[in-house]
Amino acid sequence: MDFTLPPHIEEYRRKVRAFVEDRILPEEADPAAYDEHENIAPAVLERLRGEAKAAGLWAPQMPKERGGQGIGIVGMAASYEEMNRSIFGPVVFNCAAPDDGNMMLLNKVGTEAQKERWLQPIIDGKVRSAFAMTEPHPGGGSDPSMIRTKAERKGDCWVISGHKWFITGAGEAQHFILMARTSDDKRKGLTAFLFDKDQPGWEIVRRVPIMGPEEHGGHCELRFDGLEVPDENVLMNVGDGLKVTQIRLGPARLTHCMRWTGMSKRAMEIAAAYVRERESFGSKLAEHEGVQWMLGDVAMQIEIARLLTMKAAWQLDRGNFARKEVSMAKVHVADTLHKAVDTAIQLCGARGYSKDTPLEWMYRYARQARLVDGASEVHKMVLSRFYMDESDGFWSWS
Repeated sequence: MDFTLPPHIEEYRRKVRAFVEDRILPEEADPAAYDEHENIAPAVLERLRGEAKAAGLWAPQMPKERGGQGIGIVGMAASYEEMNRSIFGPVVFNCAAPDDGNMMLLNKVGTEAQKERWLQPIIDGKVRSAFAMTEPHPGGGSDPSMIRTKAERKGDCWVISGHKWFITGAGEAQHFILMARTSDDKRKGLTAFLFDKDQPGWEIVRRVPIMGPEEHGGHCELRFDGLEVPDENVLMNVGDGLKVTQIRLGPARLTHCMRWTGMSKRAMEIAAAYVRERESFGSKLAEHEGVQWMLGDVAMQIEIARLLTMKAAWQLDRGNFARKEVSMAKVHVADTLHKAVDTAIQLCGARGYSKDTPLEWMYRYARQARLVDGASEVHKMVLSRFYMDESDGFWSWS
């Protein structure tokens, strides 16, 4: 098995790493570079985005003919890890959720007209987007078959009514992908619709306060009461909504893993730098056996996380859905992120708990990892079903 990155991907990865080191980390260290929601301030973001475009590092997940870099999913895994050495990194390169997953979905299944209208402005960084699926009880969450938001035919339009919440980025999104029920068919009852922020018939009820720092646009509660969407803005076909969710969420879950692996590594960088210098009981902390156990364990877990993520990326590049591989990566990387940040805080002591480092920001952010894009328990259920169906074939080499 050859884990060497192809030369063009390795070159891109190195450029991303250098850009993060030279241009983004200094901004991250400046309190004035943050907005009121603890993310990168708009003016700083736009300046850095312009520099990333000029450096040829913009939108690596998109085809070159649309202004991206076309490096494939394995290339994304290597470079996204480098981007999230900074908490500001992914959004600077236009690789942050939810735009990242929405771009990949639209590029894969949208018509040429839909790509021009809905996708290209996101790639260009002119607008942001959101994916509106999750609903309050008794609506759909991890189980999309429970979705209750309805779309009813009216002439050549669909009229939508319903309730969504925790819709990431909705507060600043211009383009939306909305999941709604068009029939009671268990497999073909959902449809994906495209709509614009400026259309009437819907509203943002509130921006839901959360424990951690927020993505741009927050996590919002939405109500739909008469939103009209024409047939031309149906994504794929009527009844293909479940297929749309599967196409979008698998790769999107994996891109979370790519980014979280980078954040895990950054947390350990901070901890390692501290224990190399800090003395206790006559020696450097790094010389204490207990500290070495902590560092070695997390380093091993991060390497396992990278291997799981890269195997799933390789499978996706080969045209497979990689549901089993993505679920394994999602569970393990989410746990590893929390363990890495928690360990780093413990090793840095009061300094880690303070705002003198980004560790406390990462700690609050990390708790969501075991929930977003399917709770860890849901993915373990998926893995159990695979094992019961495949038995020893679960670990096939093919």
